[in-house]
Amino acid sequence: MARKQVKGLPFLNLPKATKVEAWGMNSFSNSPVLFPESEEEIQNIFIWANQTGSKIALRGGGNSYGDAAINSDGIVVDLTKFNKVLDFNLKTGVMVVQSGARIKDLWETGIENGFWPPVVSGTMMPTLGGALSMNIHGKNNFKVGTIGEHIKQFSFLTAKGEILECSPKKNSDLYYSAISGFGMLGCFLTIHIKMKPIYSGKMKIDPVYVKNFEEMFSYFEAHFKDADYLVGWVDAFASGKSLGRGQIHKATNLKEGEDPDFPGNCLLERQHLPSRLFYVIPKKWMWILMWPFSFPLGMRLINFAKCIASMLVNNKAYYQGHAEYAFLLDYVPNWKFIYKPGSMIQYQVFIPKENAKSGFEEIFTLCQKRKIVNYLSVFKKHKPDPFLLTHSVDGYSMAMDFPVTKSNREELWKLCYEMDEIVLKNKGKFYFAKDSTLRKQVVESFFPKENLKKFFTLKKKYDPKNILQTDLYKRVFL
Repeated sequence: MARKQVKGLPFLNLPKATKVEAWGMNSFSNSPVLFPESEEEIQNIFIWANQTGSKIALRGGGNSYGDAAINSDGIVVDLTKFNKVLDFNLKTGVMVVQSGARIKDLWETGIENGFWPPVVSGTMMPTLGGALSMNIHGKNNFKVGTIGEHIKQFSFLTAKGEILECSPKKNSDLYYSAISGFGMLGCFLTIHIKMKPIYSGKMKIDPVYVKNFEEMFSYFEAHFKDADYLVGWVDAFASGKSLGRGQIHKATNLKEGEDPDFPGNCLLERQHLPSRLFYVIPKKWMWILMWPFSFPLGMRLINFAKCIASMLVNNKAYYQGHAEYAFLLDYVPNWKFIYKPGSMIQYQVFIPKENAKSGFEEIFTLCQKRKIVNYLSVFKKHKPDPFLLTHSVDGYSMAMDFPVTKSNREELWKLCYEMDEIVLKNKGKFYFAKDSTLRKQVVESFFPKENLKKFFTLKKKYDPKNILQTDLYKRVFL
């Protein structure tokens, strides 16, 4: 451990640099990593960085697919030990947590009391501070918006060392900019989030097989008003009249009084994900069993098999626990290892509803033409939100997982640049939490100029010495 001291400043212990990897394993930095456990420790790190000119990157659960939480030229501040649940008001449903608390902490604290987080990602492992920095969305974005819309207030440590209280009415410029600001203005400290009441530990799930994009879009438009959650899976290998075929899962919350097993089925032991798949195979083995299929023909077969399975269960409703439905990415621990010895990127785009169908058809056709087909495609419906660097649109998104190998990396990046042009042509947007390939000129094209101007004004105001930097920030803004 190297001990650094600046006269008049607190001591700062800098450990030896270690490998800090993007979740998708496609990029990394070698950086000293600090694990503060209190507001004072975080503040001392900021003071030290301002006085020494050091660059710091904030890191939560490390679930961003690309370089959003790594720092090749400085220090990484990991907030996962700043993670206490401080208060939970059962009358108002407002939970107060430190920013390093994970979504897992929110739902485990809330569910036995009849509450669920209003917005969750596909994994329960992101911290709430990280979720706000990226302003995450869920399978219910079309109905309730992004997670930022459910934050009553928060305390915020600006990069220059001030602690400010923020809400839609107090320091509102910072409120609407720090949420979506991908960690470039400061650090969330204490967060007040409004949880959602639930009246059952289960939801009704309707699985629906669709033959193509036309049927996928038609179902979403016909049913989004009577659904609580909607998500679609797309077979990216299908072509011709089957382009866009896949399966939709519509989920509906049970109303008060409809579930005779409530609140018993909200007990934690009845909500956690099963440790074995089909009650037989340990989940930790699953990625090893999947790995032999991690090549184009193998994934084509898996996608085809899923289509057949989807036909067999078409319109056969069933009931599923909240955690089982929400956290599909946690079903198979370390599933990303199927991409080893390579890595992966996720390319997620958001296109307005009037252009979405033709835009996605063009993207999928292009991928097939270039012979680089994504292994997993997830389709969602969205609505706009009021945050400064928002990715949301009144339309649809597609998240696509691509394998990265030494032999395909250059061609894959070229493909992403081609897809960027399709998205921009269709007035679409991108998402920093998932990005690995965006270029500065693309970011300047999809964000309104007035939003970018305001962001840089706030960056100068709250981070005048530019201490907060990540590899993502340097790639797309500097």
